[in-house]
This record gives sequence, structure tokens and C-alpha cells, in this order.
Amino acid sequence: MSGDLLIGVDAGTSVIKAVAFDLSGQQVGIASRRNSYNSLPNGGVEQDMARTWADTAAVLRDLCEAIPDLATRALAIGVTGQGDGTWMIDGDGAPVHDGWLWLDARAKLEAREIAASDGIDMIYSATGTGINVCQSRTHLIWMQRHAPELLSRAATAFHCKDWLYFKLTGQRATDPSEGVFTFGDIATRGYSEDVIDALGLRPHRELLPPIVDGSVEAHPMTAQAAGETGLPEGLPVCLGYVDVMCCAMAAGLLDPAVMPGLTILGSTGIHMRYAPDAGAVQLNAERCGYTMALPGGAYAQLQSNMAATLNIDWMLGLGVELLGAEGVTRDPADLLNGLDERVLSARPGAAMYHPYISSAGERGPFTEPDARASFTGLDQNTGWFDMMRGVFDGLGLAARDCYTAMGPIPAEIRLTGGAARSAAARRILASTLDAPIRTITQDEAGAAGAVMIAAVQLGLYDTIDACAEAWVTPLLEQTIEPDPDLIPTYDALFDGYLSTRHSLAPGWAAQAGMREALA
Repeated sequence: MSGDLLIGVDAGTSVIKAVAFDLSGQQVGIASRRNSYNSLPNGGVEQDMARTWADTAAVLRDLCEAIPDLATRALAIGVTGQGDGTWMIDGDGAPVHDGWLWLDARAKLEAREIAASDGIDMIYSATGTGINVCQSRTHLIWMQRHAPELLSRAATAFHCKDWLYFKLTGQRATDPSEGVFTFGDIATRGYSEDVIDALGLRPHRELLPPIVDGSVEAHPMTAQAAGETGLPEGLPVCLGYVDVMCCAMAAGLLDPAVMPGLTILGSTGIHMRYAPDAGAVQLNAERCGYTMALPGGAYAQLQSNMAATLNIDWMLGLGVELLGAEGVTRDPADLLNGLDERVLSARPGAAMYHPYISSAGERGPFTEPDARASFTGLDQNTGWFDMMRGVFDGLGLAARDCYTAMGPIPAEIRLTGGAARSAAARRILASTLDAPIRTITQDEAGAAGAVMIAAVQLGLYDTIDACAEAWVTPLLEQTIEPDPDLIPTYDALFDGYLSTRHSLAPGWAAQAGMREALA
């Protein structure tokens, strides 16, 4: 085996990246391009599949230009990308339509009907995953009703990373994480014919591609892809697991001795607990959350908030808008300077905030497409920084809500994502969960996880756990302990947070009807 570099491709919602790593897991180069998508009046959110591939090929060419002799030094590529959604191609491999993203909310009615169906208990127990408006299974049911012509033209239903894998290798496949949590059985790690029947998707069973584990099997890059990317024909390409699982691998979840939790505070908020096998998965009465396979037999159990830092971005945007009305130009990033200190100096509990700012509603630890963000408990003494403190507190309380739905809060939480850089977010999260926090110095966790899968497939490590021990454990930073003075504060706030969440629910449906009437 010659070569000394591995390449990870991570096609996220906002940015497509290609990252090169050496054989010790150290990042040596990166290229990226901004992504774009279209929001439709009916709640649809779509992305141009051809452009997504063109941008991916372009960032690989850019990486080749940035790193001398990359084409001869590369050993393999691992590919991951944004999860859920539906990206369909025809028999010739051409897109049937633009890809439907995880943000797509048009199948709200279909999600409700599946969740209320006679088969929901079986679907949930088999997949370990609740029904959400953004999933491929929900999208396909919507198409069955409203766009059958799309299904009649389609030969294969992909997710984002599967589409890129197809363009790189010509192989139609999906991975064990997305294939199983959408249509499968966590006990077998394969498709469940019973689940497919319960969803009413038997007529479209042929759309589901084979499940391929990239840590076991790779396929060679085609001549056409080589010409478009600048990389050599025949280079092994490994299909990564979905991006959140790749992030989990590279951010510290794979630690069987500690069995930690992992929180990703990015655009969305993702909260995971490690389960060594399918028997350790703890389902809940709400029938919500995700169970995703990891290489080697373990699982990650997830509860995922639709929005995390999007809530902070929204609040900062309000400040920028107000200043702009007075002729003062500010970038939201400018307002981050000194924000941690001001947030921690503000009053906890002066504003209660439920962080459901996404127009797609909420999916963890409950599923409600009509859920919306709200401030409660305000009075004339509540200031802007009190409200911003409420947003930070709301993210911490939402994390606790999610972990509680999966069982006991883990003894240690690993933390990554954009908000992990915030001292206020770290302190509030540790105190809200009453658990120590450890961040990790891994900037590109998604691409790193895809590369870890490739490293195992190549035989550089016998198992993904061994790779994590060598590449990830050394990057864990010092422990951040909970603030003992804040623990009782957040215990009290959590009781109020839950009570208020339950009381808000009837109003969400009324507000949804109001919005439809006003549209």
C-alpha cells in the first residue's frame, strides 16, 4: 500500500468540504464551497443535485491544487453528507428532480398519519426511530399521493451522500445508519419487509438501494469521476455513515469504557448516548428520536432538536436589524464579541425560551411539525441580554429534555459544534445536565469520521474503536465541571420548562391554522 493521505468529503447543508488527513488522523488541508437550496411556499426545501455533484467535484479539484501530489498520495476517500431527505435518480443515473432536504416540511399530514397508524408500534420498535416530516419514508408517501409521476420515473431513492457515492463509483447504495433507521430493523441491520409494508411502500420497494458498510467494502472511482475531480481512476471510495454518525465517531462518542453522551450544538442540536448493542437501546413512550448504527455493532441513540445555534443567529439578527434601522451597520459576528460575559451576567429565569425556531417544527424529544419558539415569563424588567440568556438556557434545557427521554444522563458529555466555542454555552450545558463536559479539538468532525471508516476498510485499524482510541482520544480537552451554584437553578428551571412546553402544545395547532388562514 502506497500513499500517506486520506480524503474525507462532507456535503453539509451549508457547506461542501473536502478535507485531507494524514495516517495519524491529523488534518493537512481543506477546500470548501458554500451550498445553497430553495425554500418553496408549500414547505418544501430542495437542492439542485447536479450542482451538488459539480461543487463536490470542484472542492476535490481545489484540494488537489492545495496539496502537492495529492492524486498520487491519496489512499482512499470517505464520503458523508447531510441526513434524511430524498434524492432520486432514474435508470440512467440522472436526477428525477431536485433533492429534498431534511428541512423539507411539506409531508406534515403524512407524518401525523403514520404516527397514528396501527403499524406505528412495530415501525418504531424495529427501526428505533420516530416518524418525522423530513424523512425519506415520509417523503415517499407524500409523493405517492401528490407526485406519482416522480416515483414512476425513479429507479433509486438516495440520501445526499449516496448520490455523491454514486457519482464517484457508479454504485447504487446506502449505508447501515440511514438505511436501517428509515426502513430497517436495528436487530438485523438490514431492511425490514414488515416496516416497508406497514408504511404502505411495497409498490416502491425497488427504489431502496443495497445497504453497504463502508468500513467493510469499498468501490473504485470511475474514469469519469476521476476526470472531474483530478483524482486517479480506481481510487477506493468508502461510503460513510450519515454525517451525524461520522461526527460522533470523530468527536468522542466511541468510548465503550466511559459510554459517554455527545452533544453537537450546530445549526441543529443533536444529543446522543452510546449503546453497545441493539439490546441496550432504550425506546420511549413518545415514539420519538433516532437509533443509528455505528461500525462494528454499536449504536448511537439520538434525540435531535431541529434548531440549536439557529436560535442564537435569530436573536443576533434581530439586533443587527434594529441597529440597521438606525443607520448602524453591524455583522452578526460583531455582536458575538463579549457576548459570553454579558450572557453569564444576565439573570437566569428572567425569560423562559423554548428553542423551536425552525419552520419545520420540532422532532426531539417530541415530534410536532407545528411547534414554534416562544418567550414566556417576561415582564417590564426583562432586557435584551436577559432574553439572550434565556436562549442559551433554553438550549441547555432542551438538551436535558432530550437526554432524559433516552434514560439516565450519561456520566460525561462530549461537546462539539459551533456553540462549543462559547464559554457561556459550555458552562450552562454542564450545569443544566449536572455532568462534566469535554470538548474536542477536531474542526472537521464529519469528514474525519468518514476518513476513520476508510482507515478501517483499508486495514489500517482492526476496528473503529481502535481508530478512535488512536485518533480521537488524544484530542479531548480538559473537563469542564458543572457550576455547583447553578445546578439547583437549572433543576428549578427544568421543571418550569417542561410544564410550559406541555401547556404550549395546544396553542401550536391553533397558530398553524391561523398562519394558513393568513397566508
